[in-house]
Amino acid sequence: MRKVYLTIGISLLSLSFYGQDSYKYDGDITLENDTVKIKKYSLQEVVLTSKNIENPVSIGKSSIKPMDLPQATAVITNETLEKQQVNSITDILKNANGVYIMGTTGGYQEEIASRGFSLSSSNTFKNGIRYFNGMSIETSGLERVEFLKGSAAMLFGNVSPGGILNLVTKKPKYNFGGEVGFNFGSFNTIKPTIDVYNSIGKNKNAAFRINASYEKADSFRNYVESERFYINPSFEVQLSDNTKLLVETDFTKDSRTPDFGAGIIDYEIVEIPRNRFLGVTWGKYDSQQFSNTITLTHYLNNNWNINFVNGIRYYDTELFSNMRPNSGSNGTVQANGDWNRSIQRVKAKDNYFTQQLDLKGVFSTGKVEHNILVGADVENFKTNTTSFNSMSNYDTINIFEDYNPTIEAAIPVLTENTLTEAPISRFGVYAQDLIKFTEKIKVLAGIRYSYQDTRSDVLKYSDGNSTQTKNNDEAFSPRVGLIYQPSKNHSIFATYSNSFDINIGQDDAGNALKPSIVDQYEVGIKNKLFTDKLYLNVTAYQISNDKFYQQSLANGNSYSYIKVLTGEVRSQGVEIDIQANPVKGLTMLAGYSFNETKFLDEGYYVAGSLLRYNPKNTANASANYTFEGGKFKGFNIGLISTYFGERYAGRSTRTQVNNDNRQLIYLEDFIQLDATLGYTYKQFRISTKLSNVFNELNYNVHDDNSVNPIAPRNYSVALNYKF
Repeated sequence: MRKVYLTIGISLLSLSFYGQDSYKYDGDITLENDTVKIKKYSLQEVVLTSKNIENPVSIGKSSIKPMDLPQATAVITNETLEKQQVNSITDILKNANGVYIMGTTGGYQEEIASRGFSLSSSNTFKNGIRYFNGMSIETSGLERVEFLKGSAAMLFGNVSPGGILNLVTKKPKYNFGGEVGFNFGSFNTIKPTIDVYNSIGKNKNAAFRINASYEKADSFRNYVESERFYINPSFEVQLSDNTKLLVETDFTKDSRTPDFGAGIIDYEIVEIPRNRFLGVTWGKYDSQQFSNTITLTHYLNNNWNINFVNGIRYYDTELFSNMRPNSGSNGTVQANGDWNRSIQRVKAKDNYFTQQLDLKGVFSTGKVEHNILVGADVENFKTNTTSFNSMSNYDTINIFEDYNPTIEAAIPVLTENTLTEAPISRFGVYAQDLIKFTEKIKVLAGIRYSYQDTRSDVLKYSDGNSTQTKNNDEAFSPRVGLIYQPSKNHSIFATYSNSFDINIGQDDAGNALKPSIVDQYEVGIKNKLFTDKLYLNVTAYQISNDKFYQQSLANGNSYSYIKVLTGEVRSQGVEIDIQANPVKGLTMLAGYSFNETKFLDEGYYVAGSLLRYNPKNTANASANYTFEGGKFKGFNIGLISTYFGERYAGRSTRTQVNNDNRQLIYLEDFIQLDATLGYTYKQFRISTKLSNVFNELNYNVHDDNSVNPIAPRNYSVALNYKF
């Protein structure tokens, strides 16, 4: 707790606010009754003001301002991403209270969690459509990052509790400009970037933007390397004074060495050098993802508009590497450090298609004002996963000895084992209304109807037999929130929502899994203080999931789609968010989160035991100061501190298994501090960053078989020129 108090103290001293984006428009824009009407415009240089926090988050679909929304939100702006030299989701989450990385399995993904629950690809969005987060995510093309905490099922249907994350890419501008950059740093990292935008045509009623980057790096881990290419072209055309079309394309190709980290012996992390690699040097995790979003917006008048989104996404991954330590029948690391390694191979492909149609407007019935959203969406997934027969007894190494890749055996040829086809079709309609009875009393009420068709066909190549499951589910997902605003600077709210969460897979008997029913309660207060220089929000919540499934471990099962019902799970917590710009040039952010997520039923696991990977306490504090005059004009300095509390990995004890020797693995808490220093002169900017200043050592652990140490102290430098 000493570290918790220390970080809270830092938080209170460095009340932080990084969200200061505003836009200068060259055209006709009016704001009437909370609805924006846009005529021909051009986006000029971004200038940041504290008013950004009052803007609605785009992932919320409606034009409801944060003070009127009975739900916690957060926005990480482009200025924050730029000044902190953000290069990963981990970097981004250092500014997001209560949202954290719960694991980095294999070193090729960042597993996100919030309020005790995993935020899978169903909860991750890019420009408003679902985005695959099982691979490394490029951040250079991001304009901002939005978090909508708590329930989002009414808007998007099948999403896990805890919240959703939306990555918003940079948009076209109607004036010529751009930026070129070159980043370099520790571990032989190099990363050139380019960003170009301009208007098109004599009338300048169209514009484009292209972002691209290339990154190649080694690692603090021996023999680990990565390479990534990214491009994000976008195009916008003003079809008329009231209609615009936005087309955005996003492509990432990434290749890196799988690295399952250090070793665990008898459920204890063993001390070996942080840079020691225990995998195979020829291993690979290749991934690529393509998405395209077409958004058509038409303003019927000053009060009503229609928004149509057509989106597609495709991803393709291949993992070919050693299996994780302590997995499989022969893969246990022995007390003397000997490890008999096995080899695995898995391929996965997914095609995703969605269409969304929303009608938004404001009107009055007598003295009562309404801000309404009515919409419908369809989604189709087609996922194919090919698993290969693993190879046991590939070789034996000792984790206490330096790895020698010259003694590696030849790359084996693995044969196909199973092909799993899992098509999913979803349809939903929803309606929501923010009802303003008086200046002080408002109600947000909404409901969604969802229908989902889930299929699974598992083909075994050995005998040609297939196992098929089919499940149709439908449900209503209501949400109601009460808002009381004693003044324009204070908002007190309480919200209840109910949703269902589709569980994909089958039980031990081959039956389709039943959907989970999730109840969420949230209360809080939002405050704007000292003439909008300080924003202080406090939120408390409870989330109950009546049917929580996890991978079955019975009969030596190793397939993730075979699951077991573990009973009801409940998450309870409190979050404190502070954002401020107390003096000119100083922007600050801080937060603290407490969460406890545990099993309630004495069934598969011991009642009262905690879900793994989730810290009870997390905190963050960041500050950046820009010198706007004097001999230090153009300089900016910043500090980024995060606290990650105690948590557990390993294996939860099962109640129905006699002499079960599975154990939890205790992970200590830690504080990590990063420092930044930058200088801007005319169009030139140099930015430097020192990460993990005090060289803290800690781990991201999945089960007892992927133990990834955090990076040691390292530096990065970015050179940029704007034109």
